[in-house]
Amino acid sequence: MIKVLLNIKLGLNSLWAHKLRSGLTTLGIVFGVASVICMLAIGEGLSWEAREQIRRLGSNNIILRSVRPPREMDSTTTQRRQEVLQYGLTYADIERIASTVPKVEVIVPTREIRKDVWFGGKRVDGHVIGTVPWYLEIANGRLLEGRFINAMDMHRTANVCVLSTGMAKSLSGLSSPLNGFVKIGTSFYRVVGVVEGGGLAVGSGTERAMHGLNEVYIPLTASRLRMGEMIVQVDTGSFSSERVELHSAIVRVHDSADVLGTSRVVDAILKRFHEKKDYEMIVPLQLLQEKERVKRLYNIVLGLMAAISLLVGGIGIMNIMLANVSERTPEIGIRRAIGAKKRDIVAQFLTETVLLSGCGGLVGVALGIGMPWLVTRVTQMHTIVTPWAVLIAFGISALVGLVFGLYPALHAANMDPVEALRHE
Repeated sequence: MIKVLLNIKLGLNSLWAHKLRSGLTTLGIVFGVASVICMLAIGEGLSWEAREQIRRLGSNNIILRSVRPPREMDSTTTQRRQEVLQYGLTYADIERIASTVPKVEVIVPTREIRKDVWFGGKRVDGHVIGTVPWYLEIANGRLLEGRFINAMDMHRTANVCVLSTGMAKSLSGLSSPLNGFVKIGTSFYRVVGVVEGGGLAVGSGTERAMHGLNEVYIPLTASRLRMGEMIVQVDTGSFSSERVELHSAIVRVHDSADVLGTSRVVDAILKRFHEKKDYEMIVPLQLLQEKERVKRLYNIVLGLMAAISLLVGGIGIMNIMLANVSERTPEIGIRRAIGAKKRDIVAQFLTETVLLSGCGGLVGVALGIGMPWLVTRVTQMHTIVTPWAVLIAFGISALVGLVFGLYPALHAANMDPVEALRHE
């Protein structure tokens, strides 16, 4: 222990005697360690966001949505034909899936229509979602006020609605809209509840669906009766009508291990009854597996980039230690002449390299913890600094010091004492 403390003291004195050179030498280690921690923090944050998105969509879920097929053009004119285009999921599709696929636990059909929503004199562009009472459970939503749609609302085709938190805030500000009336189209709906989350309606895209903003939930029966299934679009010189029964459906499977197999069966059923590809299937479990694969590749690339930084830092340490050995050749000869053994010389120079890399590692850890915080504040990107990332980065910096300091230390220990004493 005394020898170790003596070597540390000698090493600190030697490094302090060349402060600028030692500081510049450790920069490679500092930036290498900081980059390892920062890159792993960014990768972990991206992975967390991906897992959260998949969790919202549900690893046991299969999400189906209607997709408008490419419109055919009339060969005799450049004008679009006046037609009624029927596409997408149907109620019959839902019945077939429920009756023929045994591993399906429950199905949540939804209709989504973009409508102006009025509350008092305020108008908000909203997404009106016709759905079923068990929607909220499947969509991982949370009821904040009142209640959700129930079976009696469905049976009576009741004019009731539930607002998302975004819609409630847009319409009524800080006051509660509960038991108030909103106007959608030509009908008034009584607000019976406010929910948070639950954004699995995918009619306007998966990313929007994950946030559940400005949404109004009404009974599916009311949506079908009062809003119909026809969407009319009028353009200059022509018009088109579209008929869509269901915009999306969430199929929940009993066991996540059966999700991929069930998705293939569901796809086969839909292909049989749909001449055109007018639907899209989203399997969150597949998305999760793809995200994890991308994360592994991302971490490998980041690791290689950080390893290059540490390699450069290690080369710098080796270079400076070889210069130290050359400058301190007489000192080495004197120590050998008065009885120091080769292992003492090796220990002395290895201690200095470990001190260099260790100090650089500590500064790099501090910088590596601060950089992800700065990235989060500036870009709003989620980052996570894990303890194992800090330990790995600091451990690698110490290992780099040992590996790249070993050759200069052995070179110093193998000097001929007589030749070292004669060195000028």
